[in-house]
Amino acid sequence: MKRREFIKNSALASSLFMVPSFVKAFEDVAKNSLGFKKLVIVQLAGGNDGLNTIVPYNNDIYYRERPRLAIKKEAVLKINEDLGFHKNMAPLKNLYDQGYLSIINNVGYPDPNRSHFRSTDIWHTGSDANEYLDTGWLGRFIDINGKKPYAGIEVDDSLSLIMKGKDINGIATQDPRILFNTTQTPYFKKIVKEQSDAHLSEHNLGYLYKTMIEANSSAKHIYDTSKTFKTKLEYPGNPFGKQLKTTAELINSGLDSKVYYVSMGGFDTHFNQDQRQNQLLDVYSKSMEVFVKDLEQNDTFKDTLILTFSEFGRRVKENGSKGTDHGTANNIFLIGKNLKKAGFYNELPDLSDLDSNGDLKYSVDFREVYATILNNWMEVDDKKILNKSFSKLDFI
Repeated sequence: MKRREFIKNSALASSLFMVPSFVKAFEDVAKNSLGFKKLVIVQLAGGNDGLNTIVPYNNDIYYRERPRLAIKKEAVLKINEDLGFHKNMAPLKNLYDQGYLSIINNVGYPDPNRSHFRSTDIWHTGSDANEYLDTGWLGRFIDINGKKPYAGIEVDDSLSLIMKGKDINGIATQDPRILFNTTQTPYFKKIVKEQSDAHLSEHNLGYLYKTMIEANSSAKHIYDTSKTFKTKLEYPGNPFGKQLKTTAELINSGLDSKVYYVSMGGFDTHFNQDQRQNQLLDVYSKSMEVFVKDLEQNDTFKDTLILTFSEFGRRVKENGSKGTDHGTANNIFLIGKNLKKAGFYNELPDLSDLDSNGDLKYSVDFREVYATILNNWMEVDDKKILNKSFSKLDFI
């Protein structure tokens, strides 16, 4: 095979995996893959409207600023005298009532950015608003503490910045069987064999060849492990439900992966928000309830922490299209069996004290949440991963 043809075909083969880098194969796979702490990150991509998710149903400003969009008091699933869940979040309220859910309000960062892409990068990397990083905070965790190419898995077809490290990247796959089968095609095997026989010496080709070899080994290990467990529960038949089903099967199979990332899109509700968010929150809430039940039935929930975030919230005042525009601070959800402080972690949003754009002011830096998870849950040095020290919160 000619060099030019090899480069073209190898690039295509490599792209099938969406995993740009592996540094080692599996010689040091842990003999006991059960019992270690796991973290699942769920992003509600597009900027979920936190005020219509956790509703301040006794706040006159809320109803004044949202005459068409505000959730009616009688429809709110009340939690206390001030706040309640969106009407389609009964399954999540069930988790709350069991003590499995902590809600942190007013989460954001200094000098907030209202661009989807930039704010997502900030949340994915853990950077300051004026700082640009090319590695994600989970990618750096894998670099320092994972030491295995499958330590982090994104249940998707492509790898996000959050999973990219300096030396090691996470793996992106929606189906371990398809990932494995791709490595078993005659085309892929032919390329690997030919280049092995050729004893490549050029850096780029040698690196790519090494990546393909390790991708092949990784895919086999993930598939061989994951197929040992198939869930008996019925998940909602939508893409998000399928992603959580795959995640549960990977966790329950005992795969030695420590961090998982799942994203659910559609939350950029500039117009007709009520119908769109109603459906999205219904999908999220029902899928999450089955996911937690699946983990609990298989005794893995006690070792799993789930963080749900959105890159920003929405503006307090509704717009002229029966929607809301990009905002800043938002609520986040933490779901787990070992929460120190289930329920509301902090004060509710102050709608009488907004910034100059009419947005909520943050009181909790999202990196304080990351630092707490890394230090108290994953039991690693959070400063090495976040590149600076942040205060710890008392939720776990």
